[in-house]
Amino acid sequence: MIRIALAEDNAFLAQAIINKLGLFDDIKIKSKATEGGELLAQLANDSNIDIILMDIHMPGMDGIEACGEIAQLYPHIRTIMLTVKDDEQSVYGALKAGAKGYLLKESDPGELRNAIDLVMSGKAMLSPEVASKAIRIIQDPEIVDKEAQDFGLSPRELDVLAHLCNGLNSGEIGSNLNISPNTVRRHTENIYKKLNVNNRSQALQLAYRHKLI
Repeated sequence: MIRIALAEDNAFLAQAIINKLGLFDDIKIKSKATEGGELLAQLANDSNIDIILMDIHMPGMDGIEACGEIAQLYPHIRTIMLTVKDDEQSVYGALKAGAKGYLLKESDPGELRNAIDLVMSGKAMLSPEVASKAIRIIQDPEIVDKEAQDFGLSPRELDVLAHLCNGLNSGEIGSNLNISPNTVRRHTENIYKKLNVNNRSQALQLAYRHKLI
């Protein structure tokens, strides 16, 4: 029996993955979490897991940070990133953190099962789309730094982001930048959308990882 832990904050997508795996009698979904911190808490109680299927962008601790923690604490557990994001930055971050596989969520049950089997046998599994991006990173490592600057943030949004990362609230940021709190909130919404994050914690992690501030 292959024991699986699933980390996915979208209930609909989580159920879709569970349904795909339900086609195989020798696979058991042992635990489910909606973010990395919750997953780590579950593993602290029971780390008898073979494979983790991990989303990247989740509230709280994201998948890449959680993957790195798990690789250090539980080296016997293999992580497969299962995500809608296949940009070079995400691929690089996941592989550097220790992911053994990287698939898109649209993968069919057969592709998902094949990835699990390959990773269980000690091999790595990248979808064709992801493999091409991994090759680009190997051939041109600077591409990661280039893409880190390509979030499309305006100078004002970068200013707001820097203040957010310093822990200031909308009123304090507005006072420092001579803009209204409502304007700060609109900038914050745009920043989250461009960075594809859900909260300040994720924005802070991404900002430092990509040297945006």
